[in-house]
Amino acid sequence: MTETATFGAGCFWGVEKFFRKEFGSALASTEVGYAGGDKSSPTYRQVCDGDTGHAEVVKLEFKKDAVDYASLVEFFFRIHDASTVDRQGNDVGTQYRSVIFYHTPEQKKVAEEVKDKVQKEHYPRTPIVTQIVPVGQYWSAEDYHQLYLEKNPSGYCNHRLRW
Repeated sequence: MTETATFGAGCFWGVEKFFRKEFGSALASTEVGYAGGDKSSPTYRQVCDGDTGHAEVVKLEFKKDAVDYASLVEFFFRIHDASTVDRQGNDVGTQYRSVIFYHTPEQKKVAEEVKDKVQKEHYPRTPIVTQIVPVGQYWSAEDYHQLYLEKNPSGYCNHRLRW
């Protein structure tokens, strides 16, 4: 049985790459796209212009018998700076915000618990700014963005493991 998780943590290319590398066969699929905005069928250019309200996100279909949602949320916090508003490295704008889009009330509860734990253990003096909000409408990114860093291994990525 699979479940869906959706995360925004800066450029979606790196987020997808890190989740695939860490969880591999525990993921049934990954896809990059856009969530949290107010425009139907947004394009990459529109999202980059910052006019749609969307975040670049990765949508994970994960195998519940191979990995739990809490592990995915904790890893999400490990691969980006959750204390910067609308910024990851050189990527600046609301489309790069730190956000967990939950799909169920249980995911919301788990995300809040993990966020509190990470705040205490890894950000004791700096507030985490990660939003935890319902997923709403999700839009797939254009085909050339899917598995981008696997197809373009020399591509740029701001992400790194933080602990």
